[in-house]
Amino acid sequence: MRRLILGLGNPGERYAPTRHNLGFRVVDELARRRGVTVADEECGALVGSVPELLLAKPQTYMNRSGYAARCLVEVHGLEPGGVLVVYDEAALPLGRLRLRPAGSPGGHRGMESVVGELRTDEVPRLRLGIAPEEPPEDLVDFVLAPFEPGEREAVDALVARGADACEAWLADGAEAAMVRFNGRQD
Repeated sequence: MRRLILGLGNPGERYAPTRHNLGFRVVDELARRRGVTVADEECGALVGSVPELLLAKPQTYMNRSGYAARCLVEVHGLEPGGVLVVYDEAALPLGRLRLRPAGSPGGHRGMESVVGELRTDEVPRLRLGIAPEEPPEDLVDFVLAPFEPGEREAVDALVARGADACEAWLADGAEAAMVRFNGRQD
């Protein structure tokens, strides 16, 4: 069965280094590991594939990511349960990740768009923690800002662990990946 890993973010160089683009970075890491280029345009997303796996980065901006999710699911005959959505999470401390097989979007507008377009909350998701020790004054400014130099090592480790969690989801399923990665912070 073919599956889709959908990394959420915003297109363009301006947004590339921002907190909101961690989903893109995890997809890029998975593509690097598998020797795939995520550059074909399909359904409003940049896509790369290997047998049994589609990697995608919607180019519709975060809050409209659901269009690409729905289109790719329809075009490739996928089930929502076979889509893993990867995105930043301001409610988790920097460096933490949380994998879930389903649930509410929790106020994340990109995930709200995906759930709305797929018409189900039974969509696996991998949330990547970006929260600072002190709550930011303006959440939008915070997520659209680049990481601080002192955060970069933790972010690189989070991206690598996020890709590892995606690989575990693919190989062993959500439950086993959750046991292995949820709550763990290296």
